[in-house]
Amino acid sequence: MKALILTAILAVSLLVSCNTKTKETENNTTEASANSTELFACPMHPEVTGKKGEKCSKCGMELTEPVTSKKMEDVKSTETKTDVTTVTQADYTTDIIISYINLKNRLVNDDSKGAADKGKVLLASFERFDTKTLDAKQKKEYLDIAEDAKEHAEHIGDNAGKIDHQREHFATLSKDINDLIKMFGTKQKLYQDHCPMYDEGKGAIWISETKEIKNPFYGSQMLTCGSVKKTL
Repeated sequence: MKALILTAILAVSLLVSCNTKTKETENNTTEASANSTELFACPMHPEVTGKKGEKCSKCGMELTEPVTSKKMEDVKSTETKTDVTTVTQADYTTDIIISYINLKNRLVNDDSKGAADKGKVLLASFERFDTKTLDAKQKKEYLDIAEDAKEHAEHIGDNAGKIDHQREHFATLSKDINDLIKMFGTKQKLYQDHCPMYDEGKGAIWISETKEIKNPFYGSQMLTCGSVKKTL
């Protein structure tokens, strides 16, 4: 009798264990399926969606923002009504400023190769700017700034390993970025910093996203040389 009871208990235990594993398998399968179909959006262009880590077709940034079903409905509704994505002049300006700051930070870290890579990204940011968003006067002023800035960004991009040369071009590039911000403004708080020692004491400015001084003209040699001249 005891043997019969033990056999029954064992059978029930095996059945429960089997059912538990089946449910776990189903849950894992469902979760994997959900992850494989989950969409992510570009932080700068939320209308561009795809798998996590893919590149945005407009700015090249990775798709990192999870897209909810509600967001997808909104995007589809907008596309159906207009079929056109509106990118403003402020978006293009922000794109350029972000690329410039990334370049500046590579020079702060004495990273010549990284600066070259970011110089090429900055050049692409200027190339993406759609001048159709500007009136005739703005277009002329922008093209004057952009023509000079692209030349310096290109030099920085083509001279990995020659950080002194890159910094020479960065000095003039920073003036161009400062002029761009004067013209269009900025969505974020920025600082115009000044290094009094650069270029044999003639000095040079740069634009920073932080109030803390980190000098891109000398890097680790004189990291804190300089001062904040004004808030932009």
